[in-house]
This record gives sequence, C-alpha cells and structure tokens, in this order.
Amino acid sequence: MTRWRKSSYSASDGNCVEVGRGVGMRDSKSPAVELPVTARQWASLLRLVKAG
Repeated sequence: MTRWRKSSYSASDGNCVEVGRGVGMRDSKSPAVELPVTARQWASLLRLVKAG
C-alpha cells in the first residue's frame, strides 16, 4: 500500500498534488489516476520548480 503525502503548501480548497514515495504523483481530487515518475524525473522536476 502506497502512502501518499500532501504538500504543506496545499490550499485548503482541495487543489493539491499528492506524492507517493517511489510511485508518482496524483491529484487529490482524482486519486485513482496516478502519474508514475522515476526518482530521476522527480529530482529534475524539483530542480525546475526551485529555479522558478
């Protein structure tokens, strides 16, 4: 069973993304749909987000 985490920066209106370790991402409003990402892809995404 994957344990999903929601960002502490998520809005209280339910518009947020959840992350599952080693699995991927999903929209909290549609949890049945998952976007698989590798560790390398995740690291690349984080670098882009931090760079603005």
